[in-house]
Amino acid sequence: MFTGIITDIGEVRSLEQRGDLGARIATQYDTAGIEIGASIACNGVCLTVVALGSDWFDVQISAETVSKTNIGAWSVGYRVNLERALRVGDELGGHIVSGHVDGQAEVIRVAEEGDSTRVTLRAPEALARFIAPKGSVALNGTSLTVNEVEGRDFGINFIPHTKVATTWGDVQEGDMVNLEIDTLARYVARLAEMS
Repeated sequence: MFTGIITDIGEVRSLEQRGDLGARIATQYDTAGIEIGASIACNGVCLTVVALGSDWFDVQISAETVSKTNIGAWSVGYRVNLERALRVGDELGGHIVSGHVDGQAEVIRVAEEGDSTRVTLRAPEALARFIAPKGSVALNGTSLTVNEVEGRDFGINFIPHTKVATTWGDVQEGDMVNLEIDTLARYVARLAEMS
C-alpha cells in the first residue's frame, strides 16, 4: 500500500527481456534499508525488489503488467516516480494507493497557468465514471486532486513543487500515464451497481 506521495525520482539504468522484463532502476534511497522482496511503486506500479546495489534496485515485470501500464515505453534514462511502501505510523499525505494500475490515460493538453501547469487527460471509457471533480486519482503514482471532469476528459493542476519533486515537470501532450482510480470510488460504484 502507498500514499501517492513521491519520495524519489529514479532512472532506468537497464532493461533486459529474459522471460519477464528485468529493469534496473537507479535511486537515491538508502538501499541498505531495502530488503529483497520489498515493494516499491515505480510510476505507480507496485513492483517487487529482486536484487540490490549501492544505488540501484532490480525488479522483474510480467508481460501482463507491461501490457496494462506505460512500462512498455520505458527506455534507458527514462525517469520514474518512486515511492516505498507505507509503514504503520507513516503520514498519509495523499490517499490510499494500491499500486495496481487500472489503465492508462492520455495527456491531451498541457497549458501553463501562472507558475502552475494545467494538464488535461483522457481516461479509458471503462474508467471515466470513477473520476469525479475534487476526487483523487493516482497518475504515474502521484496522488492528485481532479479539478474538473467533462466526459472522459479530466483536468489536473500541477504546482511548481510537484513539477520538481516528480516527473510531472517533463509532461508532454501525447504521453500515456498510469491511472489508478480511487479505491473508495471503485467500491461506491460497485455498491450502486448492486442496488
